[in-house]
Amino acid sequence: MFGKKKEKSQIDQEQLELIQNAQHRVRQKKRLYIHFVIFLIGSIFLILANTVLGIGEGVTFFDKDWFVFAIILWLFLFCYHVFNVFITHRFMGKDWEKQQLDILVSKQQDRIAKLKKEFINEESIIAQSQAYNEVQESQKKKSELTLIVAVGENNAIGKDNQLIWHLSDDLKRFKTLTSGHHIIMGRKTYESFPNPLPNRTHVVITRQENYPSPAGVIIVNSLEAAFEVSKNDEQPFIIGGGEIYKQALNFVNKIELTRVHFKFPDADTFFPEIDTSIWQEVDKTNHLKDEKHDYAFSFITYIRK
Repeated sequence: MFGKKKEKSQIDQEQLELIQNAQHRVRQKKRLYIHFVIFLIGSIFLILANTVLGIGEGVTFFDKDWFVFAIILWLFLFCYHVFNVFITHRFMGKDWEKQQLDILVSKQQDRIAKLKKEFINEESIIAQSQAYNEVQESQKKKSELTLIVAVGENNAIGKDNQLIWHLSDDLKRFKTLTSGHHIIMGRKTYESFPNPLPNRTHVVITRQENYPSPAGVIIVNSLEAAFEVSKNDEQPFIIGGGEIYKQALNFVNKIELTRVHFKFPDADTFFPEIDTSIWQEVDKTNHLKDEKHDYAFSFITYIRK
């Protein structure tokens, strides 16, 4: 009645196709059987019509009565019917169609898989290229944080917040390397200068609040903050003192070291021993003692391994 919900068939699509195919085959064979019966009856009727009733009597082809050729023609049609039901159906029926469709689908899937693989390879190459470009860009933007220091043979740096030696070539090298860059230092090192060094941005680390400083001198309260304000500089320099050197040694990429070939027993500030398992010497220039220099010394460049 009205409003009654129609029950859904519990037969899935594949089962339904099998049943429909089976019904179609039954109808084909039934029609073939009817054709066979009609052929037998028709053949007998043609023979009787000619021999008994005299229909077409005397009509011959190649000395054969006409009904013989009619029966042969009908037999040919019946054989063609048999061929369609049992032979053509087997090779070009539903199973054959399904097999051909499976072959086409398989080829299409192989083609799709190949295209997908090529796309993944191409995407991987693009991703690698992008990653390489990003790394290169990152390397361009990354600061080469450098520590610059002069030390004696016993790693002495100075005494009473002052250098123990005066080497004019070392001072010239310091000026050449640091000019135009940020120089990061502790408060005591900054106070050892009579005036801020020209053509350099001073970054002074101190725990003192409201520490007075002239224009152009940046005051921070930690080494990390000093790195942050210097990040746009391609090569900021750590210039001391002893405690700042010790803290910064774990962060720097390069060390520009002047090794003064003399032991200074009166020193009160020392530089840490350079660990050659971490640092690699890449350049060294020796300077002998002369009238302008009281000590022989060497300029040595280390980079982190």
